Amino acid sequence: MSFSVFQLSRIGGRKKNEDRMGYSYTPGAAIFLVADGLGGHPQGDVAAQLCLQVVTAMFHKWAKPRLDDVPEFLNASLLAAHEQLMHYAFAQELNVTPCSTLVVTVVQDQVCYTAHCGDSRMYLVRDGAVLVRTVDHSVAEWKALTGQAQAGAEMGRHVLYSCLGAPKHPVIEIGSPVVLQPNDHVLLCSDGLWSEVSEEDIVRHLSDFSVTDASFRLAELALFQGGAHCDNVTLIAFTWDGADNPAPA
Repeated sequence: MSFSVFQLSRIGGRKKNEDRMGYSYTPGAAIFLVADGLGGHPQGDVAAQLCLQVVTAMFHKWAKPRLDDVPEFLNASLLAAHEQLMHYAFAQELNVTPCSTLVVTVVQDQVCYTAHCGDSRMYLVRDGAVLVRTVDHSVAEWKALTGQAQAGAEMGRHVLYSCLGAPKHPVIEIGSPVVLQPNDHVLLCSDGLWSEVSEEDIVRHLSDFSVTDASFRLAELALFQGGAHCDNVTLIAFTWDGADNPAPA
C-alpha cells in the first residue's frame, strides 16, 4: 500500500480552531479523518478532538492488521464517537452537548470506503473529474436533492440536520466502496475549505500539483476568498500510488 499524503489546518478569521484532522495506518489498512466542531455549541474543539481519538483508537483495536468488515467498523466507530460526546457532556455537567461533523475514509485492499455525518466532505478525483463526493447533511443539500426552491440556500448551508453529539440519533452515511486506481486523488475537508473554493478549483489543484502543493494552494485560496471572517480551513489529501509497496513512514 503506497500513498502520498499531506494535511494542514488554518484558523482563518476565527478566535480558535475547532477543526481537527489526522491519519493513521497499519500494514493492511489506512484511515483518514476530518472533524469540524460546531460553532454555537460549547467546546467545539473538544468535540472534534474526541471524535478523532475515538475513531482512531477503534481503528487500531479492530485492524489486526486489516479490518474484518470496513462498513461495520465505520458505523460502529462513528456511533461510538457520538456516544462519547454524550458521556463527556454528562460528566462535565454541560447543558448542551459539544457537537462535531466527521468524515472518515478507510483504504484497504486497494478499496476506498467513506463514512460521514454532517457537512465535512470527501472528494475522490480521477482523470480530471470528481468521481465521488459526499452529500452534506444540511438543509441546503436536502433542498437541492428534493428539488425545492433555493431561496435562502446560503443560510441553509449552515443548518445541519445531523451531526455527532446532537440529541437526535446521528445519520451515519456510508458510501459505496470504490476500487482505487494509481493517481487517484482523495480530499477530506471541512466546510471552511469547500464553501470558499469551487469544485473546479479542487479538481484542477489536485490534478495539476503534488498533494503538498495542492493542499497549500487550496487552503490559501480559501482563506483569501473567505476574507477577514473566514472559517477554519482544514484538509487532508492523499494521492494513491499503488497497492504493492509499503505504507509511507
